Amino acid sequence: VIQAPNIHIDSYDENSLSFTLTMDGDIKVNGYVVNLFWSFDAHKQEKKTLSFRGGSALSHKVSNLTAHTSYEISAWAKTDLGDSPLAFEHILTRGSSPPAPSLKAKAINQTAVECIWTGPKNVVYGIFYATSFLDLYRNPKSVTTSLHNKTVIVSKDEQYLFLVRVLIPYQGPSSDYVVVKMIPDSRLPPRHLHAVHIGKTSALIKWESPYDSPDQDLFYAIAVKDLIRKTDRSYKVRSRNSTVEYSLSKLEPGGKYHIIVQLGNMSKDSSIKITTVSLSAPDALKIITENDHVLLFWKSLALKEKQFNETRGYEIHMSDSAVNLTAYLGNTTDNFFKVSNLKMGHNYTFTVQARCLFGSQICGEPAVLLYDELSSGADAAVIQAARSTDVAAVVVPILFLILLSLGVGFAILYTKHRRLQSSFSAFANSHYSSRLGSAIFSSGDDLGEDDEDAPMITGFSDDVPMVIA
Repeated sequence: VIQAPNIHIDSYDENSLSFTLTMDGDIKVNGYVVNLFWSFDAHKQEKKTLSFRGGSALSHKVSNLTAHTSYEISAWAKTDLGDSPLAFEHILTRGSSPPAPSLKAKAINQTAVECIWTGPKNVVYGIFYATSFLDLYRNPKSVTTSLHNKTVIVSKDEQYLFLVRVLIPYQGPSSDYVVVKMIPDSRLPPRHLHAVHIGKTSALIKWESPYDSPDQDLFYAIAVKDLIRKTDRSYKVRSRNSTVEYSLSKLEPGGKYHIIVQLGNMSKDSSIKITTVSLSAPDALKIITENDHVLLFWKSLALKEKQFNETRGYEIHMSDSAVNLTAYLGNTTDNFFKVSNLKMGHNYTFTVQARCLFGSQICGEPAVLLYDELSSGADAAVIQAARSTDVAAVVVPILFLILLSLGVGFAILYTKHRRLQSSFSAFANSHYSSRLGSAIFSSGDDLGEDDEDAPMITGFSDDVPMVIA
């Protein structure tokens, strides 16, 4: 009669055990078969089989066990007379039982599943998956990784069961299984959604079809959500192209929008968030200093921004670097602003921008002006004197040149007047006849001829005043 072998547990710890097998009697032993059984739940018993050849006595160490886990060891001997009866032994490994991983899995396209889990570090995990529970526990497919995430490639149009567990340095308990149904083509989201160009009131968005080379027209639904005004708009696009572009208009400068694109059958969506370009800064920001205040001037934004309405107005901020203070001065619908109560010796920075809307969420770009001309004490007097001297140096030479030009002009006019007066007097005296009491003018060709037809000027008598026209 063949007796069962003797199992002697030599030692064990958290992840290993050592045992010795012996046979009583003189029966020749050709080998042993040892099975280790354990389970982490009531639904599945796991087993590990070890085979050994020759020898009536055998010692062996089994590693890769799990802490605080109950193991059943069964063994029988192979002899020339047949197999011996089974012998059994039980142990409970030392230590604390490791926690089971917590798994999350989802399909990210037609053939890829993203698996993410939590669990111990510095171990090797195995991800097991199959299309049925029977295959999952008997003949699953698997991949390994030392990370806490893995993308698994599977077949299209299938439903899979996933679980994850530690494989090295021990075989730990498995996670709960997760069911993942692969996404059919018609339920995939658009791919690679992005903004090509973003302006003040428009944006050009672009995306790729959910799958390559569509064989029919696809209907896309586009939702534009205003994150500031809390309003929604929707559009529809029809295209068979693999790449689709769409221009969004009537946006608000400086606005924030959430854009969602999905197929018309309300499949999974793709989304992006954009911020439109703000209104430009006002041009030609200038400052004029008065006795007790300063005036800020700038050009109207309506001259270059069609979207700007003067009724919106501007807001003015001031920063004082001396005390590290920034203040809101106010707003105005004019193109100027008065600022008072400035302190000597302080440097100020003024900013002017289109007035912000909805709690300072929609603002224009600021125009910035540094004002550091307010000095104190003697420095202010010196600067004022220097400015007066500079003005005088320019004005006095100009006034002198103007006066000199006027004097020269009057002298020239007076000289010409005297010459004309002398010439006329000499001419009149040479043609006046005191005997006739008149002046006669004739051409040189008529000299010596009858002067009946000669022109005659009368009225140069002493009692008739001479009028020169």
